[in-house]
Amino acid sequence: MTEPDSAPPTGGADSSDAHETVLAQAYLVATRVLIKFGDQPLGWMAADRARQLATDRDDVLLASEAARQLAVLARRSGWTDQALSIALSVADDPRLRQAGREGTAMRGLLVQSAAYTAAKIGDGQGMRELTAEAAVIAAGLADGPVVRRYVGGFTPATVALHRISAETSTGDPVTALATAHALAPSRLPTIERRARYWGDVATAQALRGDRDECLRALLAAEHLAPEETHARPAIRALISGLLMSGRTTPDLRALASRSRVSP
Repeated sequence: MTEPDSAPPTGGADSSDAHETVLAQAYLVATRVLIKFGDQPLGWMAADRARQLATDRDDVLLASEAARQLAVLARRSGWTDQALSIALSVADDPRLRQAGREGTAMRGLLVQSAAYTAAKIGDGQGMRELTAEAAVIAAGLADGPVVRRYVGGFTPATVALHRISAETSTGDPVTALATAHALAPSRLPTIERRARYWGDVATAQALRGDRDECLRALLAAEHLAPEETHARPAIRALISGLLMSGRTTPDLRALASRSRVSP
């Protein structure tokens, strides 16, 4: 007995493409986790494999997100010229301009990444120009649904969130905190980003020398996302710095214990 001609295929190119898309997305999730916890070598491997899979499928959005993660890894490795080049060259890809709202959001995220790299090398003017460009792109998307594919929401609020950290990186905690005070954390699309908001506020307060406000912000981040707050290297470094640099309080000692940070 033969199968009817109309029987659906059980494999072939379509199923292979779907498999490769899911695999590339999994590599990107792994990349973000590895970046967050400071494992650069494995992060490079995961992001590069995601990029190769997306390029093979000619998926411009997925390939662009993989490139954005590679730019982050380059920045964290100190290769700032390469980080800027990757982010801005991919942002200029004409295919992104033809990819609707998702392509526009991806362009904004790439420009935003370049802005943060500029901040890391002390180029405050360049950071603010690029951040302003990202803000314009985000404003153009503000009247429609939040774009979430691959990368999470890109909104005016998320651009402001990145500026808090960027201003701190340029050594300007006053402007960073002014940006934070103008942004209601409830406008941020995920709990993770709201916790990131308080972590960035804590970093700015530490740079300004306000230990009490730094601790208050750390506790707010912990309240929202305890496991992530306890595990993030940057947060652990802040807690360690507070323990070593002055008087301790019961709240600080308890936070250090929960985060497994020793004096």
